[in-house]
Amino acid sequence: MLPEPPDRDAPPAGPGVDLPAALAAKTAEVEALRAELEETNRGVLALYAELDTQAEALRQATELKSRFLAYMSHEFRTPIGSIRSIARLLMDRVDGPLTPEQETQVRFIQETSAEFSEMVDDLLDLAKVEAGRVEISPAWFEMVDLFSALRGMFKPVLTNPDVVLVFEEPQDVPPLYNDDRKLAQILRNFISNALKFTLKGEVRVSARRDDQDQVTFAVSDTGIGIAPEFHHAIFQDFAQVDSPIQKRLRGTGLGLSLSKRLAELLGGSVALQSELNVGSTFSVTLPVRLPGAAAAPATETTP
Repeated sequence: MLPEPPDRDAPPAGPGVDLPAALAAKTAEVEALRAELEETNRGVLALYAELDTQAEALRQATELKSRFLAYMSHEFRTPIGSIRSIARLLMDRVDGPLTPEQETQVRFIQETSAEFSEMVDDLLDLAKVEAGRVEISPAWFEMVDLFSALRGMFKPVLTNPDVVLVFEEPQDVPPLYNDDRKLAQILRNFISNALKFTLKGEVRVSARRDDQDQVTFAVSDTGIGIAPEFHHAIFQDFAQVDSPIQKRLRGTGLGLSLSKRLAELLGGSVALQSELNVGSTFSVTLPVRLPGAAAAPATETTP
């Protein structure tokens, strides 16, 4: 019978080697490593617990903010509606004629209350998006109908004779199965911004089919443009461009941020191309059919 090979990890045998002492030293080293590992594990668990606590606190703070915005927005709507109704009655001369100065002041009240109403609507919509309470209602619709509705909506507000609003005839754009109201809201925000920051020239709205599955809607203007350093933040909450025109205009800076979030809910994305003192193009790209939505055949819901 052959002898078993020596254990390579065992301390070498020989004169002067204290095996019990060497074994005790190794045992102590293993225990120290085990204690260090357990301490590390406790630290990791404590860190995870702290992160969970902070995440829960952040979630609660976000929920409180959304609830506050929604509550305040609803509360603001009643007095705003009253102001706009009274101003409309005054402009209709229900209680008698107005002097030129009175008409100027009432018109100022109308414009200011309309801007305030838009701010409140943006805040309320943002609160709904953050709370996950925005309902998407897809249906088949034609771009010609959507452009026609937008054209009629903006006709009364085109007060600058040096700016023209152009809606291009959609070319090779099929019927879309998506939420046309949310898309209209995105385009309204883009068009409103373009008209605000375009003092002369045109604002052009177009739609084109990128491929078989996507359509891009663009709003281009010949306005003041946006410097490159602002491009990365333009779709963030409360972002506003530092310009002389911006200082004259009131707003929350939420319109573009809200448009970005709505586009994502519709399965798409937004983009910006702009050059300072040349103009800007804001665009939203959407799928022809909302992802995950079961759509009836287009011929059943469209003429």
